[in-house]
Amino acid sequence: MMKVRGVRGATTCEANTVEAILEATTELLQALIDANGIQEDDVASIFFTTTHDLTACFPARAARDMGWRYTALLGATEMNSDEGVPMCIRALIHWNTERRLEDLIHVYLRGAVALRPDFSRTT
Repeated sequence: MMKVRGVRGATTCEANTVEAILEATTELLQALIDANGIQEDDVASIFFTTTHDLTACFPARAARDMGWRYTALLGATEMNSDEGVPMCIRALIHWNTERRLEDLIHVYLRGAVALRPDFSRTT
């Protein structure tokens, strides 16, 4: 039975530049797509957040640059918390799939590994 599942991921940037944000976001999205076999047609939406120190561009632009023209994309600023990871981009993909929750592969890269070491991937 097809259900909407949330596939999570996060990464960090080296700098608050358009290039660094797009590169980190593209790497994260590609890792999530590859790990789960996600196709745009099965995605309802992607919700991106960034920490307050990333303002150079919207991470959603990376998805558009990858050719995702029809998926609903939304960005927001992450809550500013002492427990947060600086220069962090998070993505939540709302994916229509028959996979069970325990079969989803969540991806945490770079400095975001600190958020969920159990979901970390080396790149």
